[in-house]
Amino acid sequence: MKRVLLTGATGRIGFSFFEYARERYQFRLAARRIEKMGDVGDHEKISLDVADLEACRAACAGIDTIVHLAADPSPAAGFYESLLDNNIKGAFNIFQAAVDQGCRRVVYASTIQLIEGYPLDVQATPDMPTKAVNMYGVTKAFAESAAHYFSARHGLSSLCVRVGNYAGNSDSMEADGRRLSAWISERDMNQLFARCIDVENLPYAILHAVSDNRFKRLDITSTRQLVGYTPEDNAFDYFNSGIDNGERWYTEAEGRKRSD
Repeated sequence: MKRVLLTGATGRIGFSFFEYARERYQFRLAARRIEKMGDVGDHEKISLDVADLEACRAACAGIDTIVHLAADPSPAAGFYESLLDNNIKGAFNIFQAAVDQGCRRVVYASTIQLIEGYPLDVQATPDMPTKAVNMYGVTKAFAESAAHYFSARHGLSSLCVRVGNYAGNSDSMEADGRRLSAWISERDMNQLFARCIDVENLPYAILHAVSDNRFKRLDITSTRQLVGYTPEDNAFDYFNSGIDNGERWYTEAEGRKRSD
C-alpha cells in the first residue's frame, strides 16, 4: 500500500476520501483537532499545524504521497488573520517538507474560485489565466505557482486539483445554473483523488474537478486524458433540473417530425 498523508482529514472532503480509500492506502491523518476523527483502525492520526515547517517535515517522514486539503476555505477570511498562515505558509511548508523528506508527490486541493472572474457563459480550461475575485482564490493561485516551482526545480510531482462545487452535496442546494455547472459529487471527487495518487509519470498538472454535468463550468478534457478520470454523476440529473429530460424530449419530438 502507498503511504498517504492526508491533511485536513476532519473536513468534509477529507473524511469522505478517507472512508472511500481506507482499504486502498495506509493513511497518516492530520488536522488541528484530529480527535474529531474518532476510531480510524490501523491508520495513524496526528495533530498538525501546517504553518509550522518542522511539524510538516515530521508529518511527511516515510510518506509516498501527500493529499493536501488543509486550508481556510472562507472567501471572507482575513489575510493576516488566517490566510497567510493556513493557505500561504501551509502550502509552501507542505511542498518544502515533501522535498526534504523525499516524497514522490503532492496532490494539492486548489479551487474553482480561481476562474470566478470569467463570465458565467465561459467554460474555463486549465491553461487560461486565473481570475480570482477574493483573497482565498489568490492564495490558491500562489500555491499552484509554488507547485510548478517545486516540480520544475526539485522534481517533486505536483498535481493541483481545482475543486468545484463540492458543498452542493446536499438536497437543500439551490439548483441554479452556476451551482449545477460547477458541481462535483462525493464519489467523483474521491475517484479523482485516488487517480491522482496512483497515476505514474506526471510531473505537474492542473486538473479540473467537476462531475459529468450536462453543462460544465470547468473543462475536464485534459483531466480525463492525464489521470483517466471517469466521472459518473451529472448534477442536472441528481437535482432533477429537468434540463436533460427536456433535451431528450426535444430530440424525440424532432425525430417523430422528420419521420412524419
